Amino acid sequence: MPEQNESVDGDVRGALLRLRRGTGLQVVFGGLLHPGGGALRIAETSGAVTPALVGLTVSAGSGLGGKCLALSRPCAVTDYPSARHITHEYDGPVSMEGLRSVIAVPVVVRRQVRGVLYGALRDALPIGERVFDAAVAAARDVEQALAVRDEVRRLVAEREEMRQAYGELRELAPGVTDPELRARLLAVCGRLESASSAAGAARVPEVALTPRETDVLAAVASGATNAAVARRLGLSPETVKGYLRSSMRKLGAHNRLEAVVAARRAGALL
Repeated sequence: MPEQNESVDGDVRGALLRLRRGTGLQVVFGGLLHPGGGALRIAETSGAVTPALVGLTVSAGSGLGGKCLALSRPCAVTDYPSARHITHEYDGPVSMEGLRSVIAVPVVVRRQVRGVLYGALRDALPIGERVFDAAVAAARDVEQALAVRDEVRRLVAEREEMRQAYGELRELAPGVTDPELRARLLAVCGRLESASSAAGAARVPEVALTPRETDVLAAVASGATNAAVARRLGLSPETVKGYLRSSMRKLGAHNRLEAVVAARRAGALL
């Protein structure tokens, strides 16, 4: 799974870089929760001058990020060292990096917190509304990428499970001595095969995506954000949005995730 992990870390990295460039935050960092566990690992930083934050594990309820995890909502402090409404297990790394004003925003996919993005200043200044909104938007970018990746993984797993079940039935049928039972098994195999073929034939044959629309959707299906798609394909973010809007209109989809799923069902994406 290394490639997948690198792709997920890339989603976080890209969102953090855009957040820092767009807001003037001096340091941004973040990461995702360990699979099957409640601890958050800080995997990405930008603007840090020490390695103190990298690899830091944050538990729910501990520190600002832990409070964000526990409450599943953005949290901020104007002066981290003296903040009274958080615990101070991580004062050491925070002090080494010289952070004072910090915001933490959760990455939430289907009501489950999957990670946290942080932004920080080395001065005790209030986090303005513009910075707050930008941090929330960065978290939304990561959420969308994770949601698309989850859905693609689910569809692939379902398809593989059906393929395996069909194969097992085909193997079992010749060994069944009861003619009636064998015929029923073969009939079920036929129905599965017909259903698979019909699904392929019924995959919105009237949809005719352009090569560029297909390129954009394929990149989105890999979990890339609009900005990442633009860099990968040499397009502007606005052009990417235009291709997405056109694709969604053709596919009858209301968002990126629905467009990817509909395109796969239509056979427009592998």
